[in-house]
Amino acid sequence: MADAQAIFDSYAHDPEVTRYLIWRPHNSVADTEEFLRGHLVRRQTGAEEFSWVLTLKDDGRLVGMIALHPGEYRVGLGYVLARAYWGRGLMPEAARALVELALAQADIFRIWAVCDTENLASARVMEKAGMTREGVLRRWSLHPNVSNEPRDCFCYAKVR
Repeated sequence: MADAQAIFDSYAHDPEVTRYLIWRPHNSVADTEEFLRGHLVRRQTGAEEFSWVLTLKDDGRLVGMIALHPGEYRVGLGYVLARAYWGRGLMPEAARALVELALAQADIFRIWAVCDTENLASARVMEKAGMTREGVLRRWSLHPNVSNEPRDCFCYAKVR
């Protein structure tokens, strides 16, 4: 909960950052706190989700989040990065580390993620993380900041 203000200030309120995400920009720190409470409840009830805040090495400033969502033999990947840090190679570095971590687990054979077909920057992050585009999932995900209807998404994965 102590990170709520930093998350809000860094990226959660920014409509450009949240444009292709599955949630709307937060209107207040209270929205961010509600998000964090929901996350904590899921963790306490046994939901397997591993999330990390991303901070800068030099000053510890919070700049984003990244998460793994384990399944039976596969792991989903999700991430968000503050706009001020786009294009610096931070997210490909973080994503690559989690791709390697996930596939190093004996019972994980696939790590995968999707992005809106218009979100070419996110597609590039996954490619730089060593993932391969497998195709387009038609009408796969609702991105409410772009449309009220499900949108096509690229599917990326790395397998072992």
